[in-house]
Amino acid sequence: MFDNKSILITGGTGSFGKLFSAYLINNFSPKKVIIYSRDELKQFEMQQEFDAPCMRFFIGDVRDKARLKSAMRDVDFVVHAAALKQVPAAEYNPNECIKTNINGAQNVIDAAISCDVKRVIALSTDKAANPVNLYGATKLASDKLFVAANNIAGARGPRFAVVRYGNVVGSRGSVVPFFRKLIEQGKTVLPVTHAEMTRFWITLDEGVEFVIKNFNRMQGGEIFVPKIPSIRIVDLVESISGNRNYELVGIRPGEKLHEVMVPEEMAHHSIEYDDHYVITPAIKFFDKNINYLKNKLGEKGQPVVDKFEYHSGSNPHFLTVEELKSLDKITL
Repeated sequence: MFDNKSILITGGTGSFGKLFSAYLINNFSPKKVIIYSRDELKQFEMQQEFDAPCMRFFIGDVRDKARLKSAMRDVDFVVHAAALKQVPAAEYNPNECIKTNINGAQNVIDAAISCDVKRVIALSTDKAANPVNLYGATKLASDKLFVAANNIAGARGPRFAVVRYGNVVGSRGSVVPFFRKLIEQGKTVLPVTHAEMTRFWITLDEGVEFVIKNFNRMQGGEIFVPKIPSIRIVDLVESISGNRNYELVGIRPGEKLHEVMVPEEMAHHSIEYDDHYVITPAIKFFDKNINYLKNKLGEKGQPVVDKFEYHSGSNPHFLTVEELKSLDKITL
């Protein structure tokens, strides 16, 4: 699919962008892989790691629609990974979060339509489902924008879809590198916000492969949700430190005890596949003939049961401490 094609990644210097770029280079023969981000230092550092002739680097902000249009000229596929993601920072700087996560999303949509991009996938988060914090609320708004963008684009395209998943193991800013750093500093007691906290857990490799596969699956308007395990925060502490010594520091502003990826309220719009769920559009859609029970790869799904909810606390699959230790070794 990506051979001799141009792919642009917003926020491309982040953990996802780097691995996604490496995956494209190692598994396909892309014409261009365009990194679009606003940090010149991170771009410089990434250029030292990636010297493939297909790599291109654009300094730019998703808040700048004109720059996005310039960067998307002759682009075939877009992955929108740029976002302000820190929950407490969003609570204290709400307007900045809105400018990037909502206004920036609309700019990406407008630029993609103007430049005749073929397909766009936006990365979302479990925090967008039944959001209680500003970050989650902005990502829910972004998800809605990308779904509705298919109607704005019409039959001509582009086609837009969303990928929603949970916490990425070891990604920049996640709790795992934070815990590791404390252990390296000699800490024997790790800070925990709440002893009953649970989270969905996915590796960066799994996230990248899920996005790649959904470019092949998508028809437009889907929110793709992978079936992934949950973890208990106290099990994570034990897997990293070797014991369950922790101190409760209280839930941070805007933080949830558990996460949801498919809310009960969206059960009647949701379809279960072997390894993922699809939340279908709740609005009247541009193409009434789309059958979301069968995707572009020919995979078949079925509607979820009434009142279904995909919840990190009731997920049937939890990682054990030993599994977390093994996963930690893989992602080091």
